[in-house]
Amino acid sequence: MARAAYLEKLDKVFKSVREKTDFEPRVGLILGSGLGDFAKEINVSFELPYSEIEGFPVSTVPGHDGRFIFGTISDVPIVCMKGRVHYYEGYEVSDVVLPVRLMIKLGIKTLFLTNAAGGLQDGMSAGDLMLITDHISVFAPNPLIGPNDSEIGPRFPDMTEVYDLKIREKIQEIAYENDIPLETGVYCQLTGPTYETPAEIRMLKTLGVDAVGMSTVVEAVAARHMGVKVCGISCISNLAAGLSKNPLSHEEVQAAADQAAPRFTRLVSEVIKTL
Repeated sequence: MARAAYLEKLDKVFKSVREKTDFEPRVGLILGSGLGDFAKEINVSFELPYSEIEGFPVSTVPGHDGRFIFGTISDVPIVCMKGRVHYYEGYEVSDVVLPVRLMIKLGIKTLFLTNAAGGLQDGMSAGDLMLITDHISVFAPNPLIGPNDSEIGPRFPDMTEVYDLKIREKIQEIAYENDIPLETGVYCQLTGPTYETPAEIRMLKTLGVDAVGMSTVVEAVAARHMGVKVCGISCISNLAAGLSKNPLSHEEVQAAADQAAPRFTRLVSEVIKTL
């Protein structure tokens, strides 16, 4: 999509939301597969289904409700995406990151990304939580390809520290204080919708990947392009292909998210209070 047309689309969805609410969030939270129940922790001011935003992409995946929730957690104003859109659903990557750009226009200064991911790190098991320290983005289309608009961000944004170091340190401190086991590692986004083959997992391990999924990286890139701080947590939903005897399934992803839900909810809630 040409940059002028994309900016026009972004302005259009922004105006569509502003016609319905003047809520100004400080933190944006994207909930991954099976993690939607966290939304119950929010003191809700307003809910807005994606389908009611003109020109906005709609979630089609089970476990992704498809709505914005505006509200507060301990007086911190947040906007929560209960369900995201994915590249594998057939959307252009520019549409996949459109929700992130919209949240930034609405006022967020920090983007908190979560996802369900396959674990590659030795010793990982389903239900573990992993703090994302860095990512590998060569397997998913870069959302910044095409003409750049300097009003949004620089042509060649620096990605030395995508996931804010101070926030990462705070997350680790909160996890320790609340006795929540927390792994750390590098996340990689592949396009999906197929799960990875054992050969692909062996390749990713060689590259230094600790968890793999079908989202998050393009959103982080778009947010950093616009100057917003980013942090991320993966819920390890399964051992990646070749590391487990069981076939991979979306049901397994959701079951692992249910198992991790109490620890995930406590950790994310406490972190948001500090942002």
